Amino acid sequence: MTPTTETMVGIGGAAESTDMVLNIGPQHPSTHGVLRLKLVLDGERITHAEPVIGYMHRGAEKLFEARDYRQIIMLANRHDWLSAFSNELGVVLAVERMLGMEVPERAVWLRTLLAELNRVLNHLMFLGSYPLELGGITPIFYAFREREELQHVMEEVSGGRMHYMFNRVGGLKEDLPAGWTTRARAAVADVRSRMDRFDDLVLGNEIFRGRTRDVGTLAPEAVHAYGVSGPIGRASGVDFDLRRDEPYLAYGELGHVLKVVTRQEGDCLARFECLLEQTHNALDLADACLDRLAELPPGPVNQRLPKVLKAPEGHTYAWTENPLGINGYYLVSKGEKTPYRLKLRSASYNNIQVLTELLPGTLVADMVAILGSMFFVVGDIDK
Repeated sequence: MTPTTETMVGIGGAAESTDMVLNIGPQHPSTHGVLRLKLVLDGERITHAEPVIGYMHRGAEKLFEARDYRQIIMLANRHDWLSAFSNELGVVLAVERMLGMEVPERAVWLRTLLAELNRVLNHLMFLGSYPLELGGITPIFYAFREREELQHVMEEVSGGRMHYMFNRVGGLKEDLPAGWTTRARAAVADVRSRMDRFDDLVLGNEIFRGRTRDVGTLAPEAVHAYGVSGPIGRASGVDFDLRRDEPYLAYGELGHVLKVVTRQEGDCLARFECLLEQTHNALDLADACLDRLAELPPGPVNQRLPKVLKAPEGHTYAWTENPLGINGYYLVSKGEKTPYRLKLRSASYNNIQVLTELLPGTLVADMVAILGSMFFVVGDIDK
């Protein structure tokens, strides 16, 4: 019988899997600014993800308490800098509800029009920047061209390019410049005529579809659990839109035009498709508002306010369907000229929390694709 020899070979740490903690951000291009993602990796696969927020916290909610009801519009304007008009709108609706104030009809339709133009501006930014994050540079140039068309008319009517400061308690700052509606209608038509480029350049690109289809699938149960809203929630089959389900402004009269865009897949591609189709519908809503404004007789666009504006004692909650999702203001008044408390519920804050469930199990290479498809603004997270 031949004798055998046993030899022990040491293979070190390679014999067992070792988790690695990877910090993405803050101040990293793939995190849209000052968001930090703390990832635990097993090889190339993410096993745990934790969004770490607060790096650009402005303390806006506390600042609300030291400003009167005219001044807080400036603070509310800025947390989602791509949706400034919609941010303003929510806070003035809350104050008007507290005051029991009726807004002139022209102001109602003008607010609806400008909110939809602002929605298009917001969506165009993500329609251009998301392909850029996946390596496609061309769409962002087209997106910025279309944005400029609409920025011109928004700047003409308000004087601002990003922070419009055009809403006022009781209506709007001032009436429209002469001939503005004609120029706005032409801008909407021009943008609509070129929107098919995003279908051709992006949705028609097999690389883009390969990077986004069946990637980052978000279940409807997670949407409900985390309070996810807007195009991200609707892309997972959650059919909810405040403009239809709890109408405000003139949306109750626009049911024949308003289309709530949904998908069932819940992946990155579905979120992009929802955003694109919703942009088309926002342009249709803008045209419908322009048609209605043409039928209205001349009239005021605001209410005359007292020199010192005080909301009666009480509390209210006003929420709106902002471009990125549900935006809500909980206002508490003690009868003074400043809010006693103003709590902000922003869309991005809830939407980004679902990354703790969305990222585990996916590859690091897909992390940027998933993160970009959440369509968030960091200022909307860090209030």
